[in-house]
Amino acid sequence: MTQKKPRFPAQVLPPPSALSPRPVPRPADRPFERSGERPVGGAAAVFSQALAPLPTHMVRGQSAFATSNLGEFASASSQQAARERMARRLMAIEGMHPAVIEAMRIVPRHAFIDSALIGQAYEENSLPIGYGQTISKPTIVARMLSLIMYAYADHAGRIPGRILEVGTGCGYQAAVMSHLATEVYSIERVRGLHERARDNLRPLRVSNLHLLFGDGMAGFASGGPYSAIVSAAGGDAIPQAWVDQLGMGGRIVAPTSTDGGRQVLIVVDKIPSGLRQQALETVHFVPLKSGVA
Repeated sequence: MTQKKPRFPAQVLPPPSALSPRPVPRPADRPFERSGERPVGGAAAVFSQALAPLPTHMVRGQSAFATSNLGEFASASSQQAARERMARRLMAIEGMHPAVIEAMRIVPRHAFIDSALIGQAYEENSLPIGYGQTISKPTIVARMLSLIMYAYADHAGRIPGRILEVGTGCGYQAAVMSHLATEVYSIERVRGLHERARDNLRPLRVSNLHLLFGDGMAGFASGGPYSAIVSAAGGDAIPQAWVDQLGMGGRIVAPTSTDGGRQVLIVVDKIPSGLRQQALETVHFVPLKSGVA
């Protein structure tokens, strides 16, 4: 199946700026001290406090879309104030990367949900977006993208190269990612969601974001190798296609099912000696499926 990129105009959103609140620990500052680490390929892993699981109450209920009517939204000033409150909540959680928080302060989450839910746009909740899907909680978006950012702590708050998102949903997380990476590819298997995400993102004129319609389990080889891959759906294992398309030194963050039937957040790093994998907190994402719908 042919996978086409949208043709967005030049980007007009301002770039993220440095935050002033208390610093978030970098990987080299705080060694990982939890049990459950599972090296793969003979590699020993050392992780930062940024990889420590979040408290249970912060991680339940997520994934990605809905319609929006900008004409019915509240005033720009009130929405900005709501984003500021959301950003302050995220700052209070250890391990959230400043650049991620700043990107989420900029991107209008309310533009990606139904106007009837506008009052909940910046609260700590997942919201329905159609097709049986939801937009992830702000803490989940910040958590997953912070795990990626801390893999590139020495790159001035930006992810070098390209990143791939599996599961575009409503397009919100992809919009946040566009502030963090040089180039973003986002693939969605449900045509209706792909089209709605395209409509949501068009007014933002994000020039470094490419939306793709296709099977996310197969990734998008033409865009690789990727510096990072982030999935908004969970399968029984990390697809081999993702590992193959990940560049050396790159990182995958994705929910994955365990033998006990739970779904946990998995971090996989691709290093010269193989793969190193870490299981983090329990999460609840929609299942990862093959094909298109």
